[in-house]
Formats: sequence, structure tokens, C-alpha cells
Amino acid sequence: MIIDANVLIHLRKERKLTQKQLAEMVGIAERNYRRYEAGELDPLTSTTKALAEYFGVSIDYLVGRTENPEVNH
Repeated sequence: MIIDANVLIHLRKERKLTQKQLAEMVGIAERNYRRYEAGELDPLTSTTKALAEYFGVSIDYLVGRTENPEVNH
């Protein structure tokens, strides 16, 4: 699933986290996380879900399908 790198960078910086800190919190390798932000690697669906849950946003927001970050239940 292709994540919008700009959205990911914005969310991380908004929380004042380093790439390493966020990778550790989500349970992924820092190297892979850096590649997500660089647009060089697409995360697995489970990683996309973990990132969305961590940030409290919808997957649609992470992949750039909507500008509304809210999760619809």
C-alpha cells in the first residue's frame, strides 16, 4: 500500500519524533521507515495499519485518498 511520504513526514514532525523513535514505537526497522519517507519502499498492509493506528488517522489519509485524517467508525 503506497503511503504519501509527505503526510507521513508531517505526522511524525508534528509529534516531534525522530525516524528512529517512530520506527521503534511501531515495531519496524528504522532503515525501512526511512525508505517509506523517501518513497523508496511501500510498507506492508500491517505496517500501514500500525502507522494509522499510532497517529490516530485513517488509512485513506495516509495513502492520500482524502485530506480528512479522521477515522470513520
